[in-house]
Amino acid sequence: MTLLLHPGYFPNIANFGAIVQNDVCWEVMDNFQKQTYRNRCYICTDLGKHMLNIPIKHVGNKKGKQRYAEVKIDNDYPWQRQHWRTLETAYRTSPFFEFYEDDIAPLYHNTFHSLMDFNLKTIETVCECLQIKMPQERTEVFEVDVTDKIDGRILINSKANFQFQQPEYVQVFEDRNDFIPNLSILDLLFNEGTNALNYLKNLNLNLTNA
Repeated sequence: MTLLLHPGYFPNIANFGAIVQNDVCWEVMDNFQKQTYRNRCYICTDLGKHMLNIPIKHVGNKKGKQRYAEVKIDNDYPWQRQHWRTLETAYRTSPFFEFYEDDIAPLYHNTFHSLMDFNLKTIETVCECLQIKMPQERTEVFEVDVTDKIDGRILINSKANFQFQQPEYVQVFEDRNDFIPNLSILDLLFNEGTNALNYLKNLNLNLTNA
């Protein structure tokens, strides 16, 4: 059965494991919600878990509701330069940063306006790095209760604390921090490289109970 997912910003390992293991349909008809992985991801720095947040332009209506597909990135703030510098500082010494650098860097050197389009591009780029096909199916209407798909949309919620057993791998600053689970896919990619796909395939996510 097809899995329904929100496209996030360089999704975490649980989300990308779900992408690798299932036929995926992207939820593109929902409203934007704050404090989710729609415009944030987490990486590992020398100080531990660190959030990268994409600034967005807020709408002025009283209800404050806005379609996710209509959300615009606030490029008045130099977030791309900041994020890329942070990634370089965090992962320059990782085993595979230089291997994937030329694939990832253009996302921070070219201007994007739509948050959803940018997020889908980050996912597409990682799919290319993993040498898998990017899921193309998208929703045409929003359904609160989904009956013909596995509903994995909760995985976009940064407060949901989705539980799964994640085998540890070597992270850059393991001499300073304990293993930090379920970071952005970038952490796995830069540290595990060509082994990342096999790692994702073997995750036990149990998404039927998501």
